Amino acid sequence: MKKIISFLYLLLLIKLAALGQIDPQFTNNMFYKLGVNPGFSGAENTVSGLILNRYQWEGMKGAPKTLVFSADAAINAFGAPGGLGINIISDQLGNAKNILINGNYAYRTELSFGTLGIGVSLGLYNQAINGEWEIPEDDLGLTTQPGSDPGIPQGEASQVAFDVGSGLYLSSNQYFLGISATHINQATIEYDETARSYLTRHYYLMGGYNIKMADPLFELRPSFLFKTDVATWQLDLNANIVYDDRFWGGLSYRIQDAVALLMGLELANGLKVGYSFDLVTSAIGYYGFASHEIFVGYSVNLERNRNQKYKSIRFL
Repeated sequence: MKKIISFLYLLLLIKLAALGQIDPQFTNNMFYKLGVNPGFSGAENTVSGLILNRYQWEGMKGAPKTLVFSADAAINAFGAPGGLGINIISDQLGNAKNILINGNYAYRTELSFGTLGIGVSLGLYNQAINGEWEIPEDDLGLTTQPGSDPGIPQGEASQVAFDVGSGLYLSSNQYFLGISATHINQATIEYDETARSYLTRHYYLMGGYNIKMADPLFELRPSFLFKTDVATWQLDLNANIVYDDRFWGGLSYRIQDAVALLMGLELANGLKVGYSFDLVTSAIGYYGFASHEIFVGYSVNLERNRNQKYKSIRFL
């Protein structure tokens, strides 16, 4: 009986996750743009790496857990400036687990008002489910047999699909603006002839601006991330105050979902650490669940002279 209840619980979680779209969400989206926009590849003119761990609705059984490894670097291939990047994302939701691995390339060109990155991502998307069925005792013989619904995979099932994304990313020292799409080919995941699903195409619009304060050591960095799969949408509004290009703190508001506290620091050697705490404002927050996110990043500016004092790269 417990496993039947767990399965129904999983269906509820999947429905809740569907409201937040297929792609995992991140509160620290201003630090992890490569995950949704390949045009960002190499935009920082550095070699950078990021490890991010998100625990959504902490304390709920089967709640989403997401682990990310991401890296990108500015390159000059065949005489053309550009960038390369890689994403490895593991997203677990109850008995379901999705893994995305993709490579990203962006061609970068200088414009009068900034640098434009034109990017594409190619990769593999693995969708797996490992559900266990148990028939409870029923004297009336009314129990539904596990195999009665051909649309539900029996036991462990896993399939891999080819995945494509693209994006444009425009940036300067003061602002950034990006537009992108993931799962452009809307690949079909076929477990067998009757059990199948497909990856929904997602669209993203992001932007941000750096505002100097009266004290030159302080800078206000508002940003936003809008995402939609056409059926639903979500909007994150963020604002960080950065001190001396090294310490930051701020707030994020995900409309009809959560209010989050942001904080972090960047050390003199290019290592940065960030943390966010989401206070859930949607109906599920009534049960006291909250979300946590922590990331560690490292960046090396290959253009700086070794004898020069380190200068922090831009966060945005």
